[in-house]
Amino acid sequence: MKKKDVLKIIPLGGLNEIGKNMMAYQFNDEIIVVDCGLIFPSDELLGIDVVVPDITYLIKNQEKVKAVIITHGHEDHIGGLPYFLQKINVPIYATNFTIGLIENKLKEHKSLGKVQLNRVKPNDFIKIGRFGIDFIRVSHSIPDAVSIVLKTPHGTIIHTGDFKVDFTPIDNQRIDLNKFAKYGNQGVIALVGESTNAERKGYSMSESTVGATLDKLFANVESRIFVASFASNVHRVQQIVNAAVNHGRKVALSGRSMINVSNVALELGYLNIPEGMLIELDDIYRYPDNEVVVITTGSQGEPMSGLTRMARSDHRQVDIREGDLVILSSSPIPGNEKSVKKVIDLLYEKGATVIYDDLEDVHVSGHACQEELKLIHSLVKPRYFIPNHGEYSHLRQHAILAENMGMSKKNIFVLENGKTLEIYPNYAKVGKNVPSGNILIDGLGVGDVGNIVLRDRKHLSEDGLMVVVVSLSKTESKIVSGPDIISRGFVYVRESEELMKGAKEKVQEAIQKNLDNNVREWSVIKNSIRDSLNSYLYSQTKRNPMILPIIMES
Repeated sequence: MKKKDVLKIIPLGGLNEIGKNMMAYQFNDEIIVVDCGLIFPSDELLGIDVVVPDITYLIKNQEKVKAVIITHGHEDHIGGLPYFLQKINVPIYATNFTIGLIENKLKEHKSLGKVQLNRVKPNDFIKIGRFGIDFIRVSHSIPDAVSIVLKTPHGTIIHTGDFKVDFTPIDNQRIDLNKFAKYGNQGVIALVGESTNAERKGYSMSESTVGATLDKLFANVESRIFVASFASNVHRVQQIVNAAVNHGRKVALSGRSMINVSNVALELGYLNIPEGMLIELDDIYRYPDNEVVVITTGSQGEPMSGLTRMARSDHRQVDIREGDLVILSSSPIPGNEKSVKKVIDLLYEKGATVIYDDLEDVHVSGHACQEELKLIHSLVKPRYFIPNHGEYSHLRQHAILAENMGMSKKNIFVLENGKTLEIYPNYAKVGKNVPSGNILIDGLGVGDVGNIVLRDRKHLSEDGLMVVVVSLSKTESKIVSGPDIISRGFVYVRESEELMKGAKEKVQEAIQKNLDNNVREWSVIKNSIRDSLNSYLYSQTKRNPMILPIIMES
């Protein structure tokens, strides 16, 4: 092995944020990418649909990129694939259910058939260049989740992906702790561990505990039951179905993602619904109220989701009515608390009985808490540790946890997106930064909305727009017609006649001053209009609308 041989760990998403997960592993001229997710936009990203990682570094080195390995099928791990594959078309490796969800996603983007999709199972071992890849079965809030083992010339890396330690999972597929221990005994150079629940003490509850709560809530209920959950949480959907079976109820699905994911799960055998039990949403009115359960999207208060539209009475097929039992089988993702509370309030206003996480144990986390993280650390015994998947407080807390277990502080690296860790045979160090950040997706546009466009959208949303239209003579220094002023989102013209009259006078003065000085350059005149009108409007209203002058010659 040459001295210049270096193993690089390159985070391109998922650090200092929840979502947009992407990690690149590079040994010399070979790169393996683990996960390719998206994140949903925050409130200030006006009009943006989704956000994906900046893959400039990978595009520049695309001849080195050999494959993408996916840990599981959540959007924050697979959602960026359609956009990634437009730029870099390499083989994808993932487990059976994850591939089913990826196929669904690529169909929507009309790119299925152009990509090589490879199904793998836990304990499969594949060779990609100088990387050996192994897959360890783990528990999570979606079937077929795995941790990734990368065997490199410099040693073994374990990338946990999202996981929890659940000894009573719904599908009886327990986390393979023996395999973590086996690699720990052989020697692990680096552990890249998820940190979502690193601030939570104790253990996460088993998914199976939710089933008992649902069964209790379904008992002796004479009304219709609506249960909102994440579409991808197939094990939760199965427990809702089981409770419905126990209490003689038919099941209907609502929400595009709920229907799509459930169809994939049914087709691949990950969801079991007895024959004749699943009915169309339109058919729920054919059955007595005490024989109906609707499983719907909307547990996070998403504006266009099934439950939110039912609560607002603008759902095409179903409305919530007095006496309905509504169960939100989730807890709000940070940032969604207000949206969820608003939906709960709307449901209460309609006379529904609402059950949510604060009232009953109707949700458990899919992420490991502190004691589970300690277990993995003690089994793996890594030389270096890189906290992954979390905001800074989560990463920092996970680093403290590793330090408290006896790991040397100099071997713990709390990185950020774009900051590379270089591992050599006898030491590791933080290397050069690579390009990283957010690529904004707006409709069909990928990355064509930047800071300037967002700033304009924010300006328009806060202060509105005024358009000034004026016609100038080609031959003489005079105004032929106008100025006409159009206000949108600033003031209503008929109610602000005095303000509009003053605004026109200011525009006329600014134009005439330029014309008197023989200034005929439109850019100069437009700037004068903006400056004059801005000063006037701010003095009168303490607001700064966007001003758009339009000059014509006649």
